[in-house]
Amino acid sequence: MSLLHIENIHSYYGQIHALKGISVDVNEGEIVTLIGSNGAGKSTTLRTISGMMHPKKGTIIFEGKDISKKEPHEIVHSGMVHVPEGRGIFPTLTVKENLEMGAFTITDSRLVEERMEYGFSLFPRLKERIDQFGGTLSGGEQQMLAIARGLMMNPHLLMLDEPSMGLAPILVELIFDIIKELNDNRGTTILLVEQNALMALSIAHRGYVMQTGEITVTDTAANLRDNEEVQKAYLGVS
Repeated sequence: MSLLHIENIHSYYGQIHALKGISVDVNEGEIVTLIGSNGAGKSTTLRTISGMMHPKKGTIIFEGKDISKKEPHEIVHSGMVHVPEGRGIFPTLTVKENLEMGAFTITDSRLVEERMEYGFSLFPRLKERIDQFGGTLSGGEQQMLAIARGLMMNPHLLMLDEPSMGLAPILVELIFDIIKELNDNRGTTILLVEQNALMALSIAHRGYVMQTGEITVTDTAANLRDNEEVQKAYLGVS
């Protein structure tokens, strides 16, 4: 059974029909990526799954339970974390305080400390800046903080929206190495939205191609990398 099963989802922004009956499955232990051009509906899909907006039609099943109408805080409690596009850190809080906010429902201080130390093991630079305000960090450091904060809840499913956006190539490689490590070593299931389709498909098991609110192609990541239409449209191959 899928860890996450999305069936025939329709979502709207006012009168704009943003998602037009999409269906997606994410199995436990997978990295699944959504690729597509800007405006295809990738971020809207994650926003709908995480409860930031509710579908007008269709169902979202997570770990066997219908979460289609759940609020974001309820979905986080169920074991799903969404790291949104733009990082969404608290600029006036320190690195440590941002991480503590990621564990706001955990009452065991020792567990909070353990998870914080795990985040520092992934991103040592954050430990060096533990008392620095989030808003003064570089873009790459803010992305590290956003991911580390998401991991404070030890999610069963981690959803990442454009984690490489605006980052230098060396930091893009670091972020993708961490994503792969989370999956390989911790078994974290990941749903990844990423404009850099080549990088996304290099670490994913499967992928879905989205276009104007619909799924147009779904296949293994390897097959999508070899698909001529995907190569021309998203991988820069002429």
